[in-house]
Amino acid sequence: MERRDVRGHYEGLAAEYDEHWVYDSNYVPWMAGRIAEALQLDPADRVADIGSGTGLFAREVARRLKPLHPILCVDPSEAMLRRLGSPPPPDLTPIVASAEDLAEGRADLPYEKLDAMWLKESVHHVADPAHTLRGLTDQLAPGGRVLVVMLPATIRYPLFEAALVRFEELQPDPTGIEQHLRAAGLEASLTHVEHELRIDRDKYFGMVRARYMSLLSTFTDSEIEKGIEEMRVSHPEPVLVFPDRFAFILGRRGQEGT
Repeated sequence: MERRDVRGHYEGLAAEYDEHWVYDSNYVPWMAGRIAEALQLDPADRVADIGSGTGLFAREVARRLKPLHPILCVDPSEAMLRRLGSPPPPDLTPIVASAEDLAEGRADLPYEKLDAMWLKESVHHVADPAHTLRGLTDQLAPGGRVLVVMLPATIRYPLFEAALVRFEELQPDPTGIEQHLRAAGLEASLTHVEHELRIDRDKYFGMVRARYMSLLSTFTDSEIEKGIEEMRVSHPEPVLVFPDRFAFILGRRGQEGT
């Protein structure tokens, strides 16, 4: 099995990353709306998108929220953050740092504390989620909120069998993330949201070939091609329709900051 480093995976994917996620014109606005709603964002909030990538969701949240302070797009990949633009939009500020950097106080942030932050499909890249989430909660102001958006322990994507099995082997359990937030002293809750995806079959095969999910970077080129052939047999329909279900784990710090 071939394994690639996560940062290298996203550095290589940066130029075409957005097109892999804008496969459904409703998806980014839908997800951004759910994030803003769950966090109860206010224009005056100091907000960070941890693992923001190219800023797809931060850009849409900013469009809706019209923040008084720029949303911080925190990501370890400079290549991904460059996709924000040069210069970046005035309502987005790129910060080259990992979640661990922020948790350990190694990131130079323009805000002393944050009122809200979200991690969308990035917590599985964190080596020690309990330690890192505790450190991230230390960056929250009293009443601050953190939202972890992640795939559930099992998914119903039209992937090849080996990829689905490996996903279940590697994916953290959302209930464990909820427990980490509680252990960090936050009030925490776990809910789920779901969005139906409709993607042209050949386009989806192309996304798999480009390894749009970091999970797929653990397969060799020949394994990917074999998997796509398996998918062709399993899914002869021209348009793939499947649920994209996400766990939303929300943590809130008390007003007294404990």
